[in-house]
Amino acid sequence: MSRKPAPIKIINLEDGMPQVEEARLRMQRELHVARQQGYVAVKLIHGYGSSGVGGALRIELQKELHRLAGTGALRSFVTGEDWRVSDEKAWELLKRYPEWKKDSDLGKANKGISIVLL
Repeated sequence: MSRKPAPIKIINLEDGMPQVEEARLRMQRELHVARQQGYVAVKLIHGYGSSGVGGALRIELQKELHRLAGTGALRSFVTGEDWRVSDEKAWELLKRYPEWKKDSDLGKANKGISIVLL
């Protein structure tokens, strides 16, 4: 039995250079909306600190993703630096959703993103 492809919704949390708390609230809202829209996963663009703000966003948003995964509010997430075929968690996702192998950030060690499984 085949399943239909599961696109990854892209959410840019860097847009507008928000403070950490604003970005955290936006992330929670966007994850909720993506789930309602039927997405299996989202790619969060949070930056990695090159402009001075991304570093704080990345650290705090990934802490929040850990917390949400721990409470069961989301299934799991893979940081951009681990979004590669040789990472065990990423590979499990890629085996399940082979169309994600076409993702432009796969294998690029992009610290500015996180892949979130809803």
